[in-house]
Amino acid sequence: MTVITFLGAGSVVFTRELLADLLAFDELREVTLALHDIDAERLETAEAIARRTAEQLGAAPKIITSLDRRAALDGATYVINAIQVGMHAATVRDFAVPAGYGLRQTIGDTVGVGGIFRALRTFPVLAGIAADMRAVCPDAWLLNYTNPMAMNVAYLAAIAPDLNVVGLCHSVFWTVHDLCALIDVPLDEVDYRAAGVNHQAWLLRWEHRGENLYPRLDARIAEDPQLRRRVRMDMYRRLGHFPTETSEHSAEYVPWYLHHDSEVERLRIPVGEYVRISEANLADYTATRATVLAGEPLDLHRDATEYAPQVIHSMQTGTLRRIHANVANLGLISNLPEGFAVEVPCVVDRLGVRPERVGALPPQCAAVNRGFVSVGELTVRAMLDGDRRLVRQAAMVDPNTAAALTLEQIWALCDDLTEAHGDLLPPALRGRIAF
Repeated sequence: MTVITFLGAGSVVFTRELLADLLAFDELREVTLALHDIDAERLETAEAIARRTAEQLGAAPKIITSLDRRAALDGATYVINAIQVGMHAATVRDFAVPAGYGLRQTIGDTVGVGGIFRALRTFPVLAGIAADMRAVCPDAWLLNYTNPMAMNVAYLAAIAPDLNVVGLCHSVFWTVHDLCALIDVPLDEVDYRAAGVNHQAWLLRWEHRGENLYPRLDARIAEDPQLRRRVRMDMYRRLGHFPTETSEHSAEYVPWYLHHDSEVERLRIPVGEYVRISEANLADYTATRATVLAGEPLDLHRDATEYAPQVIHSMQTGTLRRIHANVANLGLISNLPEGFAVEVPCVVDRLGVRPERVGALPPQCAAVNRGFVSVGELTVRAMLDGDRRLVRQAAMVDPNTAAALTLEQIWALCDDLTEAHGDLLPPALRGRIAF
């Protein structure tokens, strides 16, 4: 019996999309879906969505729900993790407190002070998930979607190297999808390979029937001045390889853009974007709940299948697929630190997710990645050691934070965020530090 457990099932829009993709596969139409959330209303909504999706697709899964995480994990074959610790209120704090210091963020979920504190809220829950999985489903595959992806995968690799963990993110796929549309080349005729870290990988090869497509992109950029007014285009033109996450994300991973008013204007950077996205997610939840409670059909149209359903289908059927995923760097990228999470090409079939060795990244790309990785390494180490100073030191080496604030401001900001998040943080990392 195949059991697919959803942790954070109350992220209903995401859950709806995953369920639509899963149940569209003939071989997965009778799986057991175990839904878990800590919020009873959201769990009720997730169950209604699952039943409505199955009905609309003519599928017959067994659907069970539980507010108890270990019960939902019992006997799981696959675990899809989409939790968000602290929800919208914590996101607002991640933006509002730094904004008081003049620190600009766009998404705040990957590195930077927003990413650091999101990780510190999430790590204790990940530790609990790992303990539960060891107890009731030690052979299951944990398919993580929760951000900060790289820090979370690195933390799980440190505390639970015995578990099967892979981080899934669609940024590489959608980058290639959008670039192909930009130069009018069919996506299904393109071969590509990317590597780096999550939200900051690099498109190393991008070819159409053996032709390098970068020259076509160069010509497209040259003829359209508005295209040059985007962070990713600017980074590509200067670094030589296209970064695989949106301009909104990319702007806050480097020291070059957000603290310059002229750059924010030139590159049309939407400061505070994720707060607006988070508010829209709340509205989507309300609308989706109203739809299912009213007995109306769900919109199950999908432009592309998410990675988790593809991974599960490949493992169940042996269908060979190649994806880009996040795993611990165990000899995969030679010029990034060993052990931290990297995003690399992977093969998926009945044997699981098998990462491919990339070797060395272009040196300029690895140099940019190392700033990103340093923040993550120190944040993970802060949790492992229970060291509050390492939290401040992670913020000190963050490229965007260091470019905008003095050291005194960085430490004071970390104190304020620690106080603002309160009990959501692990006990050892609470409290201010006198300096």
